[in-house]
Amino acid sequence: MHYVCLLAPLMLMMSVQAQSPKQKSTRFSHQLSTKASAETIWQIWTEVDEWHQWDKGLQKASLHDPWQIGAKGTLRSLENRKVKFTVTEFEPGKSYTFKSNLPLGGLYVKRSLERQGDQVLFTHEVWFQGLTKGIFARLLGKDFQAMLPQVMENIKVIAEAP
Repeated sequence: MHYVCLLAPLMLMMSVQAQSPKQKSTRFSHQLSTKASAETIWQIWTEVDEWHQWDKGLQKASLHDPWQIGAKGTLRSLENRKVKFTVTEFEPGKSYTFKSNLPLGGLYVKRSLERQGDQVLFTHEVWFQGLTKGIFARLLGKDFQAMLPQVMENIKVIAEAP
C-alpha cells in the first residue's frame, strides 16, 4: 500500500506527459564521418580519463575496471553531480554501451564505429528506458541532444589533428 501512495503521483505525471505534444524523444543520436582511422576514434572513446577534453559537459570521468562488460565507472558533471555507470555491451574496436541508473529506469550511451571506404562513420546514441524514460528525456534529453553535435565535432577535430 505504501508503494502505491508513492507511485501514484509519478504514474499521473507520466500519463499527463505521454499525452503532451511537447514530449522530447527518448532516443536520439548523431553521426559524423572522419578521415581519421577507426583505431584513433576508438582510442579517444576508450580513454575515459580524457573524456572531459571533448565532452564539455563533464568535469571528469573514470573507469574503475578494464574495458569489458560489467566494468564500472564514474562521471562528474560540471554541476558537480557524480553519476555511476556500468558497461553493458562491449565489442573491442567497434562499439560499447554503458548505462547510468535513474529512478525506475536508466540512461544508455552507445558509441559505435563503421568503416565506409576511406571514411570512418562514428555514431553516438543516447536513450532513456524504464517507467520514467519520458520524464528524464524531458529533464535531461534536450540538453544532451543539443550538446551532442559539438561533442562529436570535438572528437573529430582531435582525431584529425596532425
